[in-house]
Amino acid sequence: MTTKFIKTLAVAAAALVISAASLSTPAMADGQFSFSFAPQGAQEQQVLGLGLLALALVNGVSEPGATVRQNGNFNSAGFNQQGRNNTGLIVQDGNGHRGTIDQRGNNNNCALFQFGNNSQGQCGQFGDNQSGVTTVFGF
Repeated sequence: MTTKFIKTLAVAAAALVISAASLSTPAMADGQFSFSFAPQGAQEQQVLGLGLLALALVNGVSEPGATVRQNGNFNSAGFNQQGRNNTGLIVQDGNGHRGTIDQRGNNNNCALFQFGNNSQGQCGQFGDNQSGVTTVFGF
């Protein structure tokens, strides 16, 4: 790996952690806590997009499309992808989660992480070159 790639990946990971911790506004409703991050600038979108693609590669995904990882019972995941080169990842750990990713455009990246029990989460991207992360904790 080149030094530039490693630095870019490190910046992407740092941006993800810092953004999720400091820029997100948590919401409490019906036994769940969630936060989302959707970068606004082109550079932030590119960095987060690279981080999500790296995460997809770690999970064994080498092509754009929809990927689901479920650990638990009574979980459901759905995708609507219209366009080209969209990548969506839903990870559900626990029971009774419902998650959806809706991508209408090209070159979008979204990850939805659900932990605990009985949470609802969604990611919607309507346009091109968008990146986002949503994490939901159900209790």
